[in-house]
Amino acid sequence: MTSVRAVDRSIAILQSFTVEQPLMSVVELQKRVGLSRPTLYRLLHTLASRGLIEAEGDPQRFRLAHGVMSLAHVWLKALDVVHVARPVVEDLRDRTGETAALFRIEEDRGICILEYESRHVLSISRGIGDSLTLAQGATGKAMLAFMDPERQAEFLGRLPKEARAQLEEPLRSAKRKGYTISRGEIFVGAVAASAPYFDHRGSVIGSVGIYGPSARVNEEKVAEFAKLVVEAGAKISRLLGFEGQAGQSSRSAVRLPTRGTSARR
Repeated sequence: MTSVRAVDRSIAILQSFTVEQPLMSVVELQKRVGLSRPTLYRLLHTLASRGLIEAEGDPQRFRLAHGVMSLAHVWLKALDVVHVARPVVEDLRDRTGETAALFRIEEDRGICILEYESRHVLSISRGIGDSLTLAQGATGKAMLAFMDPERQAEFLGRLPKEARAQLEEPLRSAKRKGYTISRGEIFVGAVAASAPYFDHRGSVIGSVGIYGPSARVNEEKVAEFAKLVVEAGAKISRLLGFEGQAGQSSRSAVRLPTRGTSARR
């Protein structure tokens, strides 16, 4: 099917605005979209009449208007994290052969909302609906480490002093590397790798993890799993509207581990 030229040109105008350049003159827009000035003015007038563009100042400069926010709000409300992340989590299971799962923050706990279990006879499974405090396991600590500092401090403040001290290094490591590793914290003999994912504002809302028995998951696989969960977390974040760098929240950068390098905390 062929595209409708006027619609295509209108979309090109809307997509010309960026975070770095949210306000543009007609001349600047003309350079971006390559339209004649009369055509550009007609399209701007149409977009303005629908509340998608607004003009200000003299000489006139244009910016996106409230109508764009309304459309974005509808899109965000319709997002279903499980639906968005399902193919990403399933791909993790298929690529690694181990159980892959998605977790979401619920107050001070992490709840499993999606899980693809390993097809191996010997496998590790948490089960959908299972929840643990954020202080436990790789999936919980991946969320806790990237939580807003005030909220994190409030959570840690409710823990015994010894428990807080034990979390200091794992949380620092997670912020530095972008992922967490746990060994035997939830299940004896289990190894898990997890990374956070973020909403459109850059706030951590959950984590994605891989876990399996230590009999199969050696140090080389741990490093591979760490890289894969970071990539999966970044992909889910982008699908949820987060426009930061892959695997990067508004306050912390993530380093991808190199293959074959130990990911031990």
